[in-house]
Amino acid sequence: MTVRVLVVDDQRLVREGIASLLGIQPGIEVVGMAADGRDAVEQTLALGPDVVLMDVRMPEMDGVDAVAVLRRRAPGCRVVMLTTFDDEEYVVQALRAGAAGYLLKDLPAAELAEAVRLAHAGVNQLDHAAARHVAAALSARSADVLTSREVDVLRMVAAGATNREIAARLYLSEGTVKNHISRILGRLGLRHRTQAAIYARDNGLC
Repeated sequence: MTVRVLVVDDQRLVREGIASLLGIQPGIEVVGMAADGRDAVEQTLALGPDVVLMDVRMPEMDGVDAVAVLRRRAPGCRVVMLTTFDDEEYVVQALRAGAAGYLLKDLPAAELAEAVRLAHAGVNQLDHAAARHVAAALSARSADVLTSREVDVLRMVAAGATNREIAARLYLSEGTVKNHISRILGRLGLRHRTQAAIYARDNGLC
């Protein structure tokens, strides 16, 4: 399966370089390039890419605002932030807006191509530095707001267990596990299992 990609960056040399590197990777087709967030939204709606690689700081409309628009207008498209800005505020804002990942531009081409494939497959990804920022942003939130059973579920999520595996281990139904996970995410202000796993690891719960 070929993954169709739109590259968004306000620096022409950078976006053309990324597009050229991705274009020679197997299973990747660069369908377009955009110079700012507004252009990214228009081209996404026109071209229908599977994945958008989005810079953060750009004129006209920045990457975070563009992500929020695309989540509403093109919900099937996965947006991954690709930037030089290793900044906690940007990471948290991008994830809250609906980004499927936050990566830094020093990735080798093959790893960036794999990140695109994983994003298309539904895997949320964070650069190591971005993961630390997420953990720092969440560190003020205490696991004390969770019940002991929710802590047990959170630990298993962090260990990579599926809902079925959690249900079997804790003698719960899968529906109950899903409800626990929804409450955990809501109480800790998290969006998905990846953030929950990072929270558990960085707060000594596993």
